[in-house]
Amino acid sequence: MNPPKHIVSAAAIVINEKNELLLIKGPRRGWEMPGGQVEERESLSHAAIRETKEESGIDIEIIKFCGIFQNVGNSVCNALFLAKPVGGQLIRSEESLDSGFFPIEEALEKVDWKDFRQRIEYCLRPEMQPFCIEFHDDNNI
Repeated sequence: MNPPKHIVSAAAIVINEKNELLLIKGPRRGWEMPGGQVEERESLSHAAIRETKEESGIDIEIIKFCGIFQNVGNSVCNALFLAKPVGGQLIRSEESLDSGFFPIEEALEKVDWKDFRQRIEYCLRPEMQPFCIEFHDDNNI
């Protein structure tokens, strides 16, 4: 019997003191929140912090856990956190062709990959938290 193959990822919804949202522009999905796979022996929150630094250059402090989006069809589980920037400088990399802080409405308009906009909106609405959204989509990450 083969062991299950699951992917666990973590992402950060980072809001600065000007009420702007941090986005990175990935090569595959366009504008999105920073995040990625949790490494072995790494906590969910540390993964969100590490991925944000790697993809955007920004150091963050986690404010709170918001919820989970689970793609049951692809065995992908994405933990989402609300965070604030505490240092660093915006960068570009292979993982992020661009990065920046944008007014929330403008940022939401930029995010058009599948349900990523919904994920951000849920993290910005305390009355929706904590959430656990389960869906079946074999083509969605």
